[in-house]
Amino acid sequence: MTAPAFRLGVHLGYWVGGNDADSLTLAPLAEELGYSVVWVSEAYGSDAVTPLTWIAARTSTIEVGSAVLQIPARTPATTAMTAATLDTLSGGRLRLGLGVSGPQVSEGWHGVRFGSPLGRTREYVDLVRRALRREPLQARGRHFTLPLPDGPGKALTLTIRPPREHIPLYLAALGPKNLELAGEIADGWLPVFFHPEQAEQQLVPLRAGLARSGRTLDGFDIAPTVALVPGPNWETCAKRVRGYAALYLGGMGGPDDNHYTRLAERMGFGTEAREVQRRFLSGDLPGAMAAVPLEFLDATALLGPVERIAERMTAFAKAGVTTLNVMPVGPGLPPGTDRAARALRTAAEAARLAGLLPDPHPTEEETDAP
Repeated sequence: MTAPAFRLGVHLGYWVGGNDADSLTLAPLAEELGYSVVWVSEAYGSDAVTPLTWIAARTSTIEVGSAVLQIPARTPATTAMTAATLDTLSGGRLRLGLGVSGPQVSEGWHGVRFGSPLGRTREYVDLVRRALRREPLQARGRHFTLPLPDGPGKALTLTIRPPREHIPLYLAALGPKNLELAGEIADGWLPVFFHPEQAEQQLVPLRAGLARSGRTLDGFDIAPTVALVPGPNWETCAKRVRGYAALYLGGMGGPDDNHYTRLAERMGFGTEAREVQRRFLSGDLPGAMAAVPLEFLDATALLGPVERIAERMTAFAKAGVTTLNVMPVGPGLPPGTDRAARALRTAAEAARLAGLLPDPHPTEEETDAP
């Protein structure tokens, strides 16, 4: 896989059903505006594959990405079958994002122990890729054994032939060891709360993993999800990101196992992040939202008028981002509303203002230029 210099994506987050069904209709608009990929998440509500299939059936060029499929939710063979099927039906447009989720979801929802996430991910990715290459699936690893010994099972081969035997595979990684693993075995990285001005410290383990596999950052897709709130005043816009940030910094795990809190600590916001977590876990959501530092929100989100968003997009691109996935957020803002559509138009305008994307409707002079 060779990643272009810069691409714009849209992240629809978790599809929650009901009145949120219109969120999926943003995908055709994003395709029209020149976005390259649309991503959907899953936790313990809607799965990601069904909405992506719905989107793929109603678009023709925009790629569809899982951000992410949960490793504890599916066997490697199931993920390979799902990826092969969706890639075939979409005409080779799938980007397969994987992640181990967290201990609460893995053990509480899927009944899968969370221990050894690095080793499980390594074996899992290897099996998925071997299945997609239509190799007989055999393994004698620490976490996966195929076929099961002393039984009737046999090493089977994927029966369908997807359009690509190598589907671009991404890992959601936060900690340094996970980042190193992503660099070693993946085609791309799906970060959250990416800080352009501090990107170099995160790229160190990523580069180490790439070097282990004989590669460099050239061709590797760094694809963060970035909250997007356009408006005339960036500080006012930041208020609409506080709930989203507080949920991740404070509520994604217990006091000792929240990987987002640890990420904020490595970014220099440790004291503030722990205060967000303390208030969140005590039931004080307004207090947790208020405790999120304004500087953290400004560094990791796209806030304010189009010119300011264009400046921040330039910072992300200079930091090595090759696919910037914007996610419109805010209270009372299901992704499919008119306000979300306006936000996507603003982001596309900002990217072109920054010179990061070409105009999708060039003038006659531009078309005729040598």
